[in-house]
Order: sequence, then C-alpha cells, then structure tokens
Amino acid sequence: MCTAATYLAEKGFYFGRTLDYEFSYGERICVVPRNYAVGLRHEQAIEKHYAIIGMATIEDDYPLFYDGVNEMGLAMAGLNFVKNACYSGGEEAGKTNIAVFEFIPYLLGKCANITEAKKELENLNLIGEAFSEKLPCAQLHWLISDKSGSITVECTKNGMDVYDNPVGVLANNPPFPQMMNAISDCANLSPKQPKSVFDGKAPFSSYSRGMGGIGLPGDLSSKSRFVRAAFVKLNSKSGGDKLSEISQFFHILGSVDQQRGCCEVKENDYEITIYTSCCDCDKGVYYYTGYDNHQINAVDMHREELDSSELKVFEPIFEEQINFMN
Repeated sequence: MCTAATYLAEKGFYFGRTLDYEFSYGERICVVPRNYAVGLRHEQAIEKHYAIIGMATIEDDYPLFYDGVNEMGLAMAGLNFVKNACYSGGEEAGKTNIAVFEFIPYLLGKCANITEAKKELENLNLIGEAFSEKLPCAQLHWLISDKSGSITVECTKNGMDVYDNPVGVLANNPPFPQMMNAISDCANLSPKQPKSVFDGKAPFSSYSRGMGGIGLPGDLSSKSRFVRAAFVKLNSKSGGDKLSEISQFFHILGSVDQQRGCCEVKENDYEITIYTSCCDCDKGVYYYTGYDNHQINAVDMHREELDSSELKVFEPIFEEQINFMN
C-alpha cells in the first residue's frame, strides 16, 4: 500500500509518495525528454510533449510510471485501489482512449497544470488493458497536483470520478469521499496542548507534550495513513530554505513508513516502504530515499538534454550508505 502527499512551502512546491509493497519491479528514475515518442495503444503516439521525470519500471523502452512531475510543475502518482478500481473494457467512440499504464505519461506530457488536466479528463476513457502478459493491469487511483491544488481521479463501476482534494493527500482504500469523512472523526486533534472541556469539575493534568494529538490513528491501514499524513502535512513547518523544506517533506511521509515485520501479506513476507520520493515541482528535481538507504539522492531533469528523443534512466541507490566521521 502507498501514501502520496503535497507540500506548498515558502520556497517551493513538493509532491511525492511512499511505495509500499512486498517486492520490487525494478523501478528506476527516468527522464522522458520532449521528443521521445510516447506510444499509445489506441491513439497516435505523442511525438512532442513536456519533459517528465519520475520513478518507473522500464519495459521495452517504455516508462511505466509510478509517480512523476513534468517540466511545468504538474505532478501525478498512481496508488493501489484494489477491489474498487473498474476501468472501461475497450474503446469508446468520440473519446480519447488511453490504457491505464499510459495515463501518467499521457497526462503529464500534454497538460501544464491542473486546469488543463481537468479539461483533458472530461473526454478521457481509461481502458483496463495489460502492458504485457507478465505485467497485468494495475488497479489504481491517482493524485494529480500543481501548486494551485490537487485532484483525485478514481474509476469505479460508476464511471470516472474527479474529486477536488483539499488536503493534497491520498492513500489506498476506501474510495476518496470515505477517506475525507475519516478526517471528521479527528476534528479535535491539534498540535497545541489541549484544554479540558470534560465537565469543568474533573481534574485535568497535562502530563505529557503532544497530548493534542491523542486519537491520531497510528495503525498501518490506508485510511489511518491518510488521516495521519494529512494531519502531519497540514501542520508542518519548515525552516524557510530549500533544504529544510525538502527535509520536512521526507518527515511528512516518514510518518507513514512501513517497517519490515509489521504488515505481513503472507507467511514470512512483509510489506515495506521500498522508496519515498519528493519532486521539487518548481525545479524539476526528483529526490528519493530507499528502505535501506536514508541518504537523500537526487536527479535533476534540467541537467539532461531535454530535446532528446531517448529515455535517460538512472539506477537508484538503495543500499545503505553510512557516513563515518572518524
């Protein structure tokens, strides 16, 4: 399971996610330059488009993106939405027909901002088509954001829903409206120390710092992660410089880390946070950490030739690196 979040701070806008799973598909950081032909199964290939950077599995020279940002600052991530996701079974006349695995490069390639993305979604038909026999169609929903705001896109048996997402956070199940309802259960949470409203007579002792957060969900379920990430993100403060903001973003997503051994998916097989990403949407820099490597590494899309026609792929550094000081 996964969690995605946004963070608008003084010096920049950031977007990223945790990828929580029990095994890796060999994900790599990928820069898609403007002239790389994005092939589409049901529409003409996009020959020219915005440049994109993100994390993807590369199959047959095609980026199967998990998350990414384009050069204009529009960002997008796909998260598991198992048992709820329901896509079209084929092409629809008069629609733009896009396979699920094409959705991220298609939208980030064509749209500069949320307004354009919403317009594009009005005529979009998402087809539940597998990339290949070994890579079946993923059951996903998506967080799409720029510095002006966020939307959540869900395809269910009722069709495609596009929700305004006022908290800029997404997890997995249940569907987005139910996640937002869960925040109502935590309306009394605060970063401030609480004042007793019990009855005015019962003695109240503030015996610890942080008591305003009593009741914040601490389990690993997706709804609890959604509420916890929203609380941390919406109350986060950074030091007013870029490095502080990037560090703070990793702390936001660190609040929903999955530790090996705590979420068993089958006997002796555990879900972990394989990687955590942070896109600096203003600068086009993709930062990431791994489960065994907490050092922040980065790839800057603008250090590459963005008018090229070939993918640029970087192998992530997921092995632990320790800085000995003596």
